[in-house]
Amino acid sequence: MDDSRNVGRRGFLAGAAAVAGVAAVGGVAAAEPAGPAGPAKLPLPTGENLRVLLTGDAGTGARPQWLVADAMRNMHRREPFSLALGLGDNIYENGPWTDDDAQFADKFEKPNHDLDFPWLMVLGNHDNTAILPGDAGWLQRGDHEVAYHRRSARWYMPARYYSVRIPQQRPVVEFFVLDLNPAASYIPQVLDPYWAPDGPFMTEQAAWLDRALTESPATWKVVCTHHPYLNNGPHGDAGNYEGVTVEPLDGRHVKAFLDRHVLGRCQILLSGHDHSLQVLEPTVATKSTRQIVCGAAAKSVHDEPFGGPKPVHPSLFQSFTGLGFMALDLSRDAVRLRAITVDPGSGAATVAFDRRL
Repeated sequence: MDDSRNVGRRGFLAGAAAVAGVAAVGGVAAAEPAGPAGPAKLPLPTGENLRVLLTGDAGTGARPQWLVADAMRNMHRREPFSLALGLGDNIYENGPWTDDDAQFADKFEKPNHDLDFPWLMVLGNHDNTAILPGDAGWLQRGDHEVAYHRRSARWYMPARYYSVRIPQQRPVVEFFVLDLNPAASYIPQVLDPYWAPDGPFMTEQAAWLDRALTESPATWKVVCTHHPYLNNGPHGDAGNYEGVTVEPLDGRHVKAFLDRHVLGRCQILLSGHDHSLQVLEPTVATKSTRQIVCGAAAKSVHDEPFGGPKPVHPSLFQSFTGLGFMALDLSRDAVRLRAITVDPGSGAATVAFDRRL
């Protein structure tokens, strides 16, 4: 679908103002955004045995997304999911123009029909595009996805960053959903310091995360970002994204944030961004935290302009050739992860990895 048909005069002017750096937004939503009440939210699970669907970089609305969603539905019929994690790039290529943009239906609701459970959503760089797709230069644009939280029974994004404990009492797991786009933006926010890597948004997010991780009583702590720390795929590691050494394109601010506030404080770091499936081993650098990359729900590494994989980190599993998703089973005593690859031609699904972590 052509995104331009959803562009109104207000959206165009707001985008121009954001690119020029003259529009400032006054903070992260601490509660659900204001607006008309939508359909009743699907309830978060309350049990202690969870099956979590992991999917990322999905929102194209094109045939590959539908093939992966069909495979998800087939698995859900056999082994029901409790909830899903959408690891960013939810609305390709540029993000939504409004909170009632038709792209939400075309690129989320319709492909994911009958997957009726809560979807905890992460903001990706394509969700915050200003000029070039994925530049993360118009950060206010992501607020439309936060506002869509009120319009959808499944889409769960009450703020740009948030956490969810399941179950609420004596939680088995707490998911910490982060927004690292200000730290990864290709366009320096020099005229809007609120969004700078060391500005109020990131400073407030860091303080919240430090407190939330410290206070969490969950058995498993899982941090969810769009941008990975370690990555054997074409995008590369934080601090060396795309193989460049130019600030901010290299992701050095993402690396610094994760080094200071995440690594060693959670068992699992889930990310998308790279269009691949990877289960990487913890390293000295990650301080025992395991990096998992799941960003192949609509595109594969072959769609990337950044060259081929760079397998420099030890892994339990990695797939760079096709589409896919993951299933994470969590109980108080164990974590089981499966990676399901989906053939981009036939749509045939294969369990390519199955292991307790």
